[in-house]
Amino acid sequence: MLDLRFIRENTDAVKLAAQQKGYAVDVDQLVQLDDERREILQRVEELRRERNEIALSAKQSKRPTDEQIARGKELKNTLLEQEERLKELQDQVVALQKAIPNMPADDVPVGASEDENVVVKEVGEKPVFDFAPKNHFEIAEAKGWIDKERAAKVAGARFAYLKGDLVKLQFAIINFVIHTLTSESVLQNIATRAGLDVSTKPFEPVLPPLMIKTDLYDAMDRLEPRDDRYKIEDEDLWLQGSAEHVLGAMHSGEVFASDDLPRRYLGYATSFRREAGTYGKDMEGIIRMHQFDKLEIESFSDAASGMNEHLLFVAIQEFLLEQLALPYRVVQKCSADIGKPNARGIDMDVWLPGQGKYRETHTADYMTDYQSRRLQTRVKTKTGELELVHTNDATAFALGRIMVAIIENYQTAEGNVRIPEALKPFIQSKNEI
Repeated sequence: MLDLRFIRENTDAVKLAAQQKGYAVDVDQLVQLDDERREILQRVEELRRERNEIALSAKQSKRPTDEQIARGKELKNTLLEQEERLKELQDQVVALQKAIPNMPADDVPVGASEDENVVVKEVGEKPVFDFAPKNHFEIAEAKGWIDKERAAKVAGARFAYLKGDLVKLQFAIINFVIHTLTSESVLQNIATRAGLDVSTKPFEPVLPPLMIKTDLYDAMDRLEPRDDRYKIEDEDLWLQGSAEHVLGAMHSGEVFASDDLPRRYLGYATSFRREAGTYGKDMEGIIRMHQFDKLEIESFSDAASGMNEHLLFVAIQEFLLEQLALPYRVVQKCSADIGKPNARGIDMDVWLPGQGKYRETHTADYMTDYQSRRLQTRVKTKTGELELVHTNDATAFALGRIMVAIIENYQTAEGNVRIPEALKPFIQSKNEI
């Protein structure tokens, strides 16, 4: 969430940013309640001080006077009332403060919907076929790689069995990404190409928990909308919706040494979403599934390097797509589409010839200190001060979507799928499946 002092000192800017993001918030009420909270807090502190003075005086005299006893009882009752009111006000202030979205970065385009996102560039040549290209599901179903009928029998709609060579392809992609992002020399190359002066510290691979507690999910500001999440019955646990939800929360309440940053993680997790509100959309194939596997990258950095971390993450996404020789476009998300905790957001859309359009495969989000304020994830600077860290997360590959892109872009007239050169060392050097 935003710093309360920042909100008070920049009310007009905060109101405008919330409006541009599409959030209805009451900044004036927040300030009014905070004013009352401050007054009550001052009163509570005065009452506590007086009570302590009476207790000390009674202790020194070894026997309290009737007047001290009476005043002590009066203070106790008054203090109890004031502390209850203070707790009510504190809860109300925090609730309103949590509702206010992060401030968008200066270069975020203002827009009312995703239709006003800005295409920054298109990269790569769209494949030209001498036959009518099929969509991924036609190819995969014919090969026996995807079985949604039996999955529906076992688990319901929007689940699938992945089988055979498609499973081999998925693990080849995983190994390719691990090999790439744990190499300092590769990261140096990516940073140099992007013109970024950043740390080249490699990513640490992580297999995170697939569940997360309510308070941490909420602190990450990724719990909402709840109707798109899966709650574990009779437990204070939710199935995470993406690896960064549990990666970003892992250092809650901790303090990094300045030399520890940036701390970078590459997380692989099976994730779960209800896909609420998408009934009837993308029912064919494996685009919108309740269960899907993702490789996500997460970093914790100081404030000075937070934006460059974001730009590095975008450069990494481009590098991965270029290594697979997939045609893509870079899209800067507008204010209404970047999300509540995000200050900036970039999407990568890959061309799918079987569908004849670009589809989103990657997102890179920069949250500044919006998440770390509630998580209380901080860094001790070289001067000994404690500061909130900045967080970034991004998709390395959503495995289902990137396999869809490979199947459709590398299909052959015979119904096979050629293997991108970068993946061949990780799939027994097969030329096609």
